[in-house]
Amino acid sequence: MASLSPRQRAHLRGLAHHLDPVVHIGKDGISDAVVAQIREQLAHHELIKVKLGEGAPLDRDETADKLPVAVEAELVQNIGRVFVLYRANPDDPVIELP
Repeated sequence: MASLSPRQRAHLRGLAHHLDPVVHIGKDGISDAVVAQIREQLAHHELIKVKLGEGAPLDRDETADKLPVAVEAELVQNIGRVFVLYRANPDDPVIELP
C-alpha cells in the first residue's frame, strides 16, 4: 500500500475526529478474530478508530507497529490508546483523498 502524504493524513485525521472506536483490542491482543473484525469494518467504512484496552498484552507502540501490517491498512494517527486506520475500498472508494 502506498504511503499517505502529510496532506492526505491531515485530511483523514479531520474526517476521523468525530468517529468513535468500532473495534476494541482486549486481553487476547491482535487475535485472528480482531483482525477479521477490523478488516470487515475497513471494507465497510474505509476509516475507523480502534481502541487498545487496558488489559491488552501489547503497548501502544507495539500495536502501532503491528496492527496496520496485520490488517493491511495505513495508520493515520495514534492518540493515546486509540488508533485511526485507513484502507480505501478498491471496488467503491467513498473517501476522496486530496
